[in-house]
Amino acid sequence: MADARPATQETVWTTRRLLAWVAEAFTKRNLDSPKLSAEILLSHVLKVERLKLYLEPEKEASRAELDALRGLVGRALKDEPVQYLTGEAWFFGLPLSVDRRVLVPRPCTEMVVETVLQRSRTAGDVGGAAGRADGAGLRILDLCTGSGCVAIALARHLRAAAVVATDVSGDALAVARANAERHKVSIDFRSGDLFEALAAEERGAFDFVLANPPYIPDHEWADVSANVREHEPELALRGGADGMRLVTPIVQQAADWLKPGGAGVLMVETAASTSAEALKVAEDSDRYAEGRTVKDLEGHERFLLAVAR
Repeated sequence: MADARPATQETVWTTRRLLAWVAEAFTKRNLDSPKLSAEILLSHVLKVERLKLYLEPEKEASRAELDALRGLVGRALKDEPVQYLTGEAWFFGLPLSVDRRVLVPRPCTEMVVETVLQRSRTAGDVGGAAGRADGAGLRILDLCTGSGCVAIALARHLRAAAVVATDVSGDALAVARANAERHKVSIDFRSGDLFEALAAEERGAFDFVLANPPYIPDHEWADVSANVREHEPELALRGGADGMRLVTPIVQQAADWLKPGGAGVLMVETAASTSAEALKVAEDSDRYAEGRTVKDLEGHERFLLAVAR
């Protein structure tokens, strides 16, 4: 393991040198996005925006700052997520508060937000609300909301849309509500297992049903990176023996809550190994007129996209 401390007392530790040191240590440890993680950690310790790290590269760090950085780098090298160390993660250009109560938002999940924004603003794709840049008339349901990242990003971009977000975890909802307040968006947060939080009169009312449920199959759990497996909440990660424990009921039941006639869209994040199975569940239900898998940013089939009949 790389030594989690700057080399000598005589060394002048500028922002530029510290960035290089942390990024190298993270690279040797095979941490995700080592350069970005180094920027996040250093900007947190120096209490500056990431951009300022490059605007003032020769600024010298104080002894207190070096000690704080050394401690955090040491913890990161022992697989603690950098986002938990700083209490913040970025998603779709937004800073979100995160801790061990919720998953760290992943860049691949931004595909859900991008897809909804594209379809909601393209005439003919989503009922009568299509083409309205502010989302007026749209109703969006975000299941398993976690930190609230998807719901909040959509509420920020579709200010007039009605967004409902649910989670079975009260702890996760507390984090999501705080994030919504931080970004001054109005979201109807509800506690419940999947669709249990909805009222009967909401059947057939949603333009979008979105979900990033627990989906890691038991046989893939040992392969999950240590910083995820040992620190992030299992409740939000593990999807049962085949990874489909929650994906299957979401796909089977979502059509009941979507607007019919091609107006309602379901999008569910899955494991790459189960995306084809999720598509088969949609096809076998005969509740969807169109269904396909969608690739993530790395080219893996990671999402099910289905349109209600």
